[in-house]
Amino acid sequence: MKHLIELKNLYKIYQMGTETVHALDGINLTIDPGEFVAIVGQSGSGKSTAMNIIGCLDVPTSGTYHLGGVDVSTMDDDQQAEIRNKMLGFIFQQYNLIPKLNVLENVELPLLYAGFSSSERRRRALNALGRVGLSEKCKNLPNQLSGGQQQRVSIARALAGNPSVILADEPTGALDSRTGREVLGFLKKLNEEGDTVVLITHDNSIAVQAKRIVRLQDGRIIYDGDASDPKAVVQPTASGDLESDGSFGEEVHP
Repeated sequence: MKHLIELKNLYKIYQMGTETVHALDGINLTIDPGEFVAIVGQSGSGKSTAMNIIGCLDVPTSGTYHLGGVDVSTMDDDQQAEIRNKMLGFIFQQYNLIPKLNVLENVELPLLYAGFSSSERRRRALNALGRVGLSEKCKNLPNQLSGGQQQRVSIARALAGNPSVILADEPTGALDSRTGREVLGFLKKLNEEGDTVVLITHDNSIAVQAKRIVRLQDGRIIYDGDASDPKAVVQPTASGDLESDGSFGEEVHP
């Protein structure tokens, strides 16, 4: 089976003054269709850099990134924008809804940029809103919805383009714990229906809701495996022992 996402010997190197920073330090990662993967790590671990490259928002310094079998690691901005529209659906921490547009119009907007007809935009947007249980809110403005409902609109917006990958960046970060559980429940349901979900988070209690955890530290992958394995939520100390990374807090169980 062909991998949906394949990073090979990937480096992202920044020069900060006289210091050379290896944000990603030679990582190798594959994700197959239908997986639910959490990429987890603390600030400075490289997870945001990995998300930007997987999301075609940045390119690596060296190494390759294939998305759906296409090498996107050397694409220019226009080429990256085109593949983002075709293959990726984004869910952000702050929803990124446009206040003056109603729910239906917000979900339709990426489809407008992608060149779909008015009737096809409406059909896809209504279908996506139905999947997240918000069909009856299609004429509401974002400020007339709760935080959880706004995040569900952003999930519908991500789904409307029928993307190959749903990329969720800290999707529960702006929500209370109960609403966060609901949003995670939707992501798990979408994965059960066949969608590929890549979740970016710093929080172990969120990450363990995925089926697989990829843990980054100092730009390197230090764990890649089953989310239910105890090793998935610990990281090595300077002495080489294992300890929790301290990010548990309240457990989240949709």
